[in-house]
Amino acid sequence: MSTTLAIDACLVPEIWDDTLWSLPRCNIFSSWMWGAYKARVGWTVTRLIVRNTEGLPVALIQYQVKRRGFLRFILVQGGPLLTEQGEKHAEAAINLFLDHLALSRFDLLAVSFEHFQSDAVILALLQNRFVPVQSAKYFTLEIDVSGGTETILQRMDQRWRKALKKAQRNPDVTTHFLTDPNDRLSAFDTFWTMYSALQARKGFRDSLNGPAIRDLIAHDPHHRMLEVRENGEPVLIRIAHVSDTRFTDFYTASNDRARACAAPTLAVWRFVEQAHAEGRQTFDFGGIDPADNRGVFDFKHGLTKKVALSGPRWIYGRTPRLRDAAAAFLAYR
Repeated sequence: MSTTLAIDACLVPEIWDDTLWSLPRCNIFSSWMWGAYKARVGWTVTRLIVRNTEGLPVALIQYQVKRRGFLRFILVQGGPLLTEQGEKHAEAAINLFLDHLALSRFDLLAVSFEHFQSDAVILALLQNRFVPVQSAKYFTLEIDVSGGTETILQRMDQRWRKALKKAQRNPDVTTHFLTDPNDRLSAFDTFWTMYSALQARKGFRDSLNGPAIRDLIAHDPHHRMLEVRENGEPVLIRIAHVSDTRFTDFYTASNDRARACAAPTLAVWRFVEQAHAEGRQTFDFGGIDPADNRGVFDFKHGLTKKVALSGPRWIYGRTPRLRDAAAAFLAYR
């Protein structure tokens, strides 16, 4: 296609999100909210809209930048996202994005679609010599919820069904999807206290910065927050994010009472029910780690055996040796 495209920064949250959430592959990783969070934790975030000669959006690209000495690392999460008009201009849009970045010999660009790629944009990356990198961390388990919950109930492991019935019969255990921002802020504080205690107990660290994301999640309509209580006291908080077709388990934290009353099982089942009620097609467990976190994997595997991939991550750089070294490093992380 010979259509001339233009690329401009978007500085208005409403314009960005109104356009983003109208797309079939909309997702939180491309949202203004996620960019705001990443900016709080040290990334420089830029949002670009590629338009055709008629001024219609062709692609949305939110990218994050961190510098380490002379090296610049650029990350695109959840995109680039093409509009309906953009499907036939994918290669031109990617070319324009690369021109905009003006990468030096020591810069690296990574694209992580998080399930939201299209065939057209993948071909555009291949045409520009992006290198796909697969890793064990890009695997997850998922469930087709479009047909209702009865089939899922029939296929779950017996131990899962037994735990679910135990929780459902317990009048002391209640679940609530929280919608009021103040309730969500309070629940997130409970979540972060539990999550921090879990980190200390198990000795792990991850990239989640609770204080930085707290108010963003509490006020974001594309996150679901479920609270499980026993005798009126919170025992588990579970957080998910939603896109047009996917309901994705994100983070969970609980206290010592949660397992005893089967709160994790009940919370996941409430998520599955909610995903179906909202008309999502897929419930995504948000990742698995069978090698190093076998207990959590066995729990998830008891509900579904369907393995899915959120990767690969695509790497680009002007210096092939640097690009290939980065790809090899990421493959073993």
